[in-house]
Amino acid sequence: MTVQMELSRIIISEINDQQVVYLKEVEGERTFPILIGLFEATSIDRRVKHHTSPRPLTHDLLVAAVEALGGEFQDVVISELKDHTYYATIRVLKDGETVEIDSRPSDAIAVAVTCEPNLPIYVSEEVLSDVLGG
Repeated sequence: MTVQMELSRIIISEINDQQVVYLKEVEGERTFPILIGLFEATSIDRRVKHHTSPRPLTHDLLVAAVEALGGEFQDVVISELKDHTYYATIRVLKDGETVEIDSRPSDAIAVAVTCEPNLPIYVSEEVLSDVLGG
């Protein structure tokens, strides 16, 4: 089972290597922090603030390539936590079939906020229980 979440905060620190994004449950109170890299945090932050780049950045390129090849983004799912590493998939509809693309959660979230409209973000209940202890 998955829980729909939305991006609620991005914390970018110039003195730390790890940045933090917080997802908040759409129909609840739980929040879910994920440590990510500076590049991904900056990419997410630029999109949320509607800052444009004169040339496509990596996540813009991925979205444009999938759409140019006839794919339609559906959603992203943070599905697993193994050995302190989160796993996510970006789900794309292509020729009537759902294709799941393995992704780091930070890249999946960046793609989600790059798409217009933004993609739904889901987190498995199992991952939430592991992280939040319940």
